[in-house]
Amino acid sequence: MGKRILSTTILWCLVFATLWFFRSTGGVVLVGVISVLTLREFYQLLAGAGLAPFSRFGMTFGGLITLAPWLQLHTGLPVFSHALPLALIVFSIRILAEREPQTRVEALASTVFGLVYVALTLQYLVRVITPLPNDVVSENGRLLLCLWIIAVAKFCDVGALLTGMAIGRHKMAPQISPKKTWEGAIGGVAISMGIGALVAWLGRAHLPLQMTPLHAALLAAPIAVVAIVSDLVESIIKRRAAIKDSGAGIPGIGGIFDLSDSLLLTAPLGFFLLGLP
Repeated sequence: MGKRILSTTILWCLVFATLWFFRSTGGVVLVGVISVLTLREFYQLLAGAGLAPFSRFGMTFGGLITLAPWLQLHTGLPVFSHALPLALIVFSIRILAEREPQTRVEALASTVFGLVYVALTLQYLVRVITPLPNDVVSENGRLLLCLWIIAVAKFCDVGALLTGMAIGRHKMAPQISPKKTWEGAIGGVAISMGIGALVAWLGRAHLPLQMTPLHAALLAAPIAVVAIVSDLVESIIKRRAAIKDSGAGIPGIGGIFDLSDSLLLTAPLGFFLLGLP
């Protein structure tokens, strides 16, 4: 637990420092790096399950897909918004020559699934961060909204862990994640709602007027629920590959995928709930 707390503290300091010193550009780069590293571990898991994804090209296309809104805005080239279908074409051609008949479907499906499940979902954090021409939300406001989504999702993990350790009795999904309990899930959602309200109150000078603490708390509830689902999906993938952690690079947490798992489904949901253009 001590290593987990230390790692969590360091990671939050890294996020705050990146956004403070490098603003939206730093935030976009950070999300892009997380996307590529998550894809790397995701493809390693699927390769371990015998699905033979195209890892290197998948990571390259994944980075482009995640960064597409920012790249298109700053280059004016619409090709970046079509990176996913272009990737599908490339990998459909490659399976003909580079995979055996018995693994072609699995290779194509696992590679493209990674691009959708990781790269496309994290793209919505880039959409939240990226300032638009004649924007109704300031750059600081967008950075705070991105932090709000991340905080709501990640503190659900923390709240669920602590509540489950204290009073957890009823298993939520024993065949998928034996340690998760319904009591922990309820505690995680409650903590997320409180964090959502707190961030909205602290950032009230920069956030849209409708983002009151009460409104933020209500929006945080479904995001927290989906964060739990997102974490369970990662557990399903790890069980399919018979691996406990996606990596060992972060003491007390595991790999980058173990860190980003709860953000994958919450990023698009948060974007839609916030009603951003």
